[in-house]
Amino acid sequence: MLVLGIETSTPQASVAIGSEQGVIAGALVARGASHNEFLLPAIRWCLDETGLGFRSLGGIAVSLGPGLFTGTRAGVATAKALAQTLSVPIVGMASLDLLAYDIRYAPKTICAVLDARRSEVFHAFYRSSPGGIQRMTRYAVERPERLAIGIASRPEEVLMVGNGALLYREVFEELGSVAEMGTMSHSFPEARALVELALPRFFREDSDSLFDLKPLYLRHSAKRIEWDLIRGKTPA
Repeated sequence: MLVLGIETSTPQASVAIGSEQGVIAGALVARGASHNEFLLPAIRWCLDETGLGFRSLGGIAVSLGPGLFTGTRAGVATAKALAQTLSVPIVGMASLDLLAYDIRYAPKTICAVLDARRSEVFHAFYRSSPGGIQRMTRYAVERPERLAIGIASRPEEVLMVGNGALLYREVFEELGSVAEMGTMSHSFPEARALVELALPRFFREDSDSLFDLKPLYLRHSAKRIEWDLIRGKTPA
């Protein structure tokens, strides 16, 4: 089964095509073209380079965020349109899950951290489990200083991964040996990991409803917050 993965929840957008035998094509961009401008040309390029057509795809996997509002919406909208047009199942996965899955063999507790802008980070904690990872906490958004306090209160050492951890490195390095920092090679979730993580769900026929699938938002957009402030409301 060939699966197309679409990841656009961060400034680094990527697409990948793969099966249970591995990824056969992929494309990635971190600057320049917008996610909307990148997606369809990148997908077509991957298909052309492998001699495949859209009808060769058996499923669509998409990252739901949390992450950038505009990028996540673009990825989800493109994935849903393709799944509907091709009449194939669709699976949505959280961007933080992809980050953690990429370092699933780590012996420490994993804290996946993405920059949420406005001096905040998205995060969740994970541990290794047979065949992958197990999420230990809910997805959350908060200031890095509060996340550091939470890590300091944990009884075990933590491996932090993601661009949010690197952006606020100085905050987390104050924790000393309690928190180990991941590398730049694991700064962003990637479509390659998305394909691999989604494949078991397709085999179990555990797909999502095309019409119910939505981006994972942990807070309102900046425009919504500005409008709430104008009306005198406290944003959620």
